[in-house]
Amino acid sequence: MILVTGPRYVDRSLAGSVTVHEDAGMERFTSEGLSFEVTDTRAAGGTGTAEVVVLLHGFPQDRHCWNAVTPALTDAGYRVLAPDQRGYSAGARPAGRRAYAISRLAADVLALADAAGAERFHLVGHDWGAALAWYVAGHHPDRVSSVVAMSVPHPEAFLKSLTSSSQFLRSWYMAAWQVPWLPEFLLSRRNGDAMRASLRSSGLDSESAARYAARAADRAAVQAAINWYRAIPLGLRERTGRIEVPTLFIWSDGDRFISRVAAELCGRYVDGPYRFETLAGVSHWLPEQAPAQVATLLVRHLATHRT
Repeated sequence: MILVTGPRYVDRSLAGSVTVHEDAGMERFTSEGLSFEVTDTRAAGGTGTAEVVVLLHGFPQDRHCWNAVTPALTDAGYRVLAPDQRGYSAGARPAGRRAYAISRLAADVLALADAAGAERFHLVGHDWGAALAWYVAGHHPDRVSSVVAMSVPHPEAFLKSLTSSSQFLRSWYMAAWQVPWLPEFLLSRRNGDAMRASLRSSGLDSESAARYAARAADRAAVQAAINWYRAIPLGLRERTGRIEVPTLFIWSDGDRFISRVAAELCGRYVDGPYRFETLAGVSHWLPEQAPAQVATLLVRHLATHRT
């Protein structure tokens, strides 16, 4: 087995033997036989011992949504790994919703950390990436130094808000997308124009919306992304527990998908050090719309919880 790291990789193919090779950084990693693209940005100064920060995108984003956030993290001395997740990397689009169960998505995150040689890492997620970050932090606290969730609150807070706020109405599409083939047909038609219009109306900038819509024009690609939603029923018994690691939750009051009630309930499910930040006048799309504010909050959080 070969574990690829940033400036080097470690070959453990022979039991008891470790050979170190120089390398410029990861471009891909594998999990369950799938191949994932990843942007591996080393800390300023190129130190090989920098703490690792893993950035997880949401729907329908990709790893490039973090491009404007990453420089602040590397300047602060962190190595940053931003993957295209399952369903988004061309080499990681298995068929069927069972392949997108959250436990398998979590395994991808751990495989990335293992490939980077990171026994522990800081985890940051937005949208679906936040939901996954909560899960990984809850189920694998021994691997996570700290967690930052953006937009999407702890799953238990989300579930409770469905009956105590406008959250159910805001989340109507999650139920609608359980229907076979129709959602991807509607989103991919006219070269993704429906996806582009929806993203623009929710506050996303035109350049990012066009990039995500271009992927939606490929019906197989958008189906893979929607399979994250279709796999939700498969994980209902595997609930995310209370979070013990240091946690930062960032929500924006212009988010039309997540209610204030859901956001404010989040802290009830965190036992570790917890901070809740609200970005005023910002839409759901925090990494793209408010990268400077996000980066400032991340650097402050990470500095407070260095390992």
